[in-house]
Amino acid sequence: MYAVIRSGGKQYRVAPGDVIRVEKLATGTDNQVEFNDVLAVSASEGEIARPQSEARVLGEVVEESRGAKIIVFHYKRKKQYKKLRGHRQAYSAVRITEISYDGQSFKAPELPKKEPKAKKLAPVVVEAQVGKSPAKKKSAKKSAAKKATPKKKK
Repeated sequence: MYAVIRSGGKQYRVAPGDVIRVEKLATGTDNQVEFNDVLAVSASEGEIARPQSEARVLGEVVEESRGAKIIVFHYKRKKQYKKLRGHRQAYSAVRITEISYDGQSFKAPELPKKEPKAKKLAPVVVEAQVGKSPAKKKSAKKSAAKKATPKKKK
């Protein structure tokens, strides 16, 4: 099952479990997003319908970031006119969790929850020496300074 949705002036073909990058969205509670502008729905193999009844696509925001930098350069020859600007488009990465249409609901499989990794601590070695101060490491002897080569005589 898949659906065609419109978001940010663009159209996307989505299925449950897909991750799409759309223009930055305002998120509700728990990073849930609902796409109400559903253009088409495929209910079964080879059957595509334009939803006249209530069809909706739900998703959750996975990431919010900015895209790669685009250089915008305006130039007019012989007129001493140059203008250089950069632009980075903000986007939201959305994972489609559910498509519901005509009383049917298709959900994406649940992702396994990641457990926070425990920090690995280096083992601490404590040496107890009675009556002696801690031994100091001897530094390596520095090599003799390089001698300047004598100048050649003409």
